[in-house]
Amino acid sequence: MADSGPKPTALRGSETTRVDDKGRLKIPAIFRGRIQDRSGADVFVTSVKGDSVLIYPIDVWSEMEDRIVKAPSQNPALKRFMDRVSYFGQPGEIDPQGRVLIPQQLRQRASIVGEVRVLGRINYLEVWNEERFADKLAREPWTDDDELLLSQHGI
Repeated sequence: MADSGPKPTALRGSETTRVDDKGRLKIPAIFRGRIQDRSGADVFVTSVKGDSVLIYPIDVWSEMEDRIVKAPSQNPALKRFMDRVSYFGQPGEIDPQGRVLIPQQLRQRASIVGEVRVLGRINYLEVWNEERFADKLAREPWTDDDELLLSQHGI
């Protein structure tokens, strides 16, 4: 059977939004409905490198936990990953106004204040300080090698 097209719950594109004085991120409408339709209001807010915020719908994070449990627990990369997602991580909930609290230490580390950029990563969101993300794009230009690598994976 042929693919019927894109999944309606895919989180794609990007949008700017703001973080209020209490550290609550207003989830842009283009993402909020898709998250809530798929998973309800529960999310897991974390980071791996501390330079951005990752917001996982709880069902997506639960799938990740299932894969983690099956991996060798002594794997050094897995331990480093778990150290970071646990350190920065916090369960959250999208409130009735469409906001989610970003943990204070993560807001500070990733400079998530004022205007921020929210990017859809298909099944989770990534939040960047707008200026830092523009700098990242400038530091990491798209190359022919990138294009070749992705084409080898059918992308």
